[in-house]
Amino acid sequence: MPATQSRKIPEALPLKNEQERTNAVSRFTARVFKKPAIQEVVREPTAGGIVFRSNKDNQDIEILLIQDSKGRWTIPKGHIEPGENAKQTAIREIGEESGLFHIKVLTWLGKIHFQYRRVNKLVLMTTQIYLVRALDNAEIPTKEEWMKGIKWFKFNDALEAIEYEDIEKLMLLARNKIRQGI
Repeated sequence: MPATQSRKIPEALPLKNEQERTNAVSRFTARVFKKPAIQEVVREPTAGGIVFRSNKDNQDIEILLIQDSKGRWTIPKGHIEPGENAKQTAIREIGEESGLFHIKVLTWLGKIHFQYRRVNKLVLMTTQIYLVRALDNAEIPTKEEWMKGIKWFKFNDALEAIEYEDIEKLMLLARNKIRQGI
């Protein structure tokens, strides 16, 4: 695989293959249809978790990833609801998106920032990420209808599958914390 294809991307940027498919159309539509000016900047706080478990022989860890509607592997995460804090949101979103409810939040790993355009709005998104242990290895993850997939990955396979470099960096931090006994 060429190095350019294996390079990770920030959360909100399109994947290389998406860029190639849309570049010709984008050039045409940019000439014909001008994008509306940004009228509003919107902040959207979100939270989620890097969910892990020990594999059957306790030799390695496995990471739970979800495959979004566009086929990109990522972690369970979502918008913070009114009255919730980031940790509560991470627990709720993991439950909603994976069906895992026997979990324990171990520590906060960090946050990622990204932005994207939604018609005439600039959306500034901040995602708080937690390290979360799955407590029941018999609990089977189930995906939501909008997802293409959900799966436990061996750690190194999860690093290869994850589409976003910011999350990949936090996964490496998570592995170090797990090795330190956190």
